[in-house]
Amino acid sequence: MGPNGNASDLGFYEKGATPLFACQADQRFSYCLYVPKSYQPSDPQPLKLAVFVHGTGRNPFAYQERAAGFADEHHCLVLCPLFPCGIPDARGTENYKFVSFKGIRFDLLLLSMISEVAEIYRLDAARFCLFGFSGGAHFAHRFLYVHPERLSAVAIDAPGVVTLLDFERDWWCGVRNFSSIFGKELNLDALRKVAVQTLVGSDDTATWEIAVQPGWPFWMEGITASGKTRVERLASLGESLRKHGIDVDHCVVPGVSHELLLEPALDFFTKVLRRQ
Repeated sequence: MGPNGNASDLGFYEKGATPLFACQADQRFSYCLYVPKSYQPSDPQPLKLAVFVHGTGRNPFAYQERAAGFADEHHCLVLCPLFPCGIPDARGTENYKFVSFKGIRFDLLLLSMISEVAEIYRLDAARFCLFGFSGGAHFAHRFLYVHPERLSAVAIDAPGVVTLLDFERDWWCGVRNFSSIFGKELNLDALRKVAVQTLVGSDDTATWEIAVQPGWPFWMEGITASGKTRVERLASLGESLRKHGIDVDHCVVPGVSHELLLEPALDFFTKVLRRQ
């Protein structure tokens, strides 16, 4: 069904909370949606778009469920990708977090998913809100660097390892060789137009998962120079963004450890959408 079809053209599983659909660009990857209850393809106002990227535990349905009320309130379609473990390396869990890995461009896969969805629903997908938690926050802030012109807002919730906006270090630590990896220059002007939020719990200080060592697939000298804990590393990320004129709304939630902080991000997205 195209964007000009009738509501009756949508299948039962294409309404409300959908199951996982394979990405047609690469069927190893998939996504689920939440379609607002009020949606009618004939509506003159297209749906807005918000994307929620899972952490290492890979449960896209948790985001789909918790963002449903937000979607209904703001006439916003929710897209939750699934980037499975083990692609391309057997048992690999880190693949999608660094955007580009062994020939797979996870950022472009997400954009393909969005394009596919825009063929089915009446959707304004030119710019969208992006949320990522933990491993998803790895992806979200790196996607911000590569595609700032596609984002109206990004919420970065407790990443384990960060890429600073540092022109003295190579990718993954910094962005000195950004153009050789992604085939384009990093666009600071576009970055400054994106509403950026960083989120972390005040007690998110455990290091067992993020104290990376030589031998880790993404190890490079200086990768942990941004701090020991998620709290410290996220603060370093925010500081590096601010140095280049990018405003950052930094939210520290008291008494919380490594937990999904979706509600503060939804409040942030609400403010952004109301300004549009």
